[in-house]
Amino acid sequence: MSDTPKTAVLFRDVGISFNDRMIFKGASFEVKMGEFVYVVGKTGMGKSTLLKMCYADVAPDAGNIQVGNYQVDTIEKKEVPFLRRKLGIVFQDFQLLPDRNVFENIRFAMLASGWKDKSRIKQKITEVLFKVGMTARSHSMPYQLSGGEQQRVTIARALVNDPILMVADEPTGNLDPAATQHIMEILRSINLAGTTILMATHEYGILQQYPSRIIEVTEQKIRQYFNTTEFLNTISAFRQLRHNV
Repeated sequence: MSDTPKTAVLFRDVGISFNDRMIFKGASFEVKMGEFVYVVGKTGMGKSTLLKMCYADVAPDAGNIQVGNYQVDTIEKKEVPFLRRKLGIVFQDFQLLPDRNVFENIRFAMLASGWKDKSRIKQKITEVLFKVGMTARSHSMPYQLSGGEQQRVTIARALVNDPILMVADEPTGNLDPAATQHIMEILRSINLAGTTILMATHEYGILQQYPSRIIEVTEQKIRQYFNTTEFLNTISAFRQLRHNV
């Protein structure tokens, strides 16, 4: 597993359903190393499901999923923690431990993933907090932080294992516009430094301000768009067609 992969995520003819409802079928796409790719779609279409399959939280009914050097659709349970150590996972609701400060939140996650050297742990926490602009708040409790600051801590926590891929599920969903912009600038800087990012969002304003390639989950299908303009033009044309019918 030491070889550096050329592909971050590869779906081949993936299908999945819940309670006899097809989420999508025959889904195929590739995210190359170093890309920033959005996952968009209406609520309930399967954005989160797609992301969860990347870190083996949900298994597909059919098809193949490769994440880095791991074949996720056939991965053994004992291998899942090793897969997840190659990933950074960021949620909408932060998921910080309320009884631990910023430094301790990150240290707890590191210890849980196998870190042991105290000096290296401290050094790495200092490094990732600097990357997200939270060095001065390392001893603050979560309740003392704004939503944007809590999300920055979450991103810092996701960076400790130098992930090949960051999976971000609506990371700006609970934030105001100013905090959203700050988080997006951080994610962009992380991407420019080499980390692949796969980010689900429903905020089209983000797509316009920070354009990139788009994967749309819609009507049991996956559609891909080379850029934001192509996607928004398609949406606009579809709405015009519906209006004229």
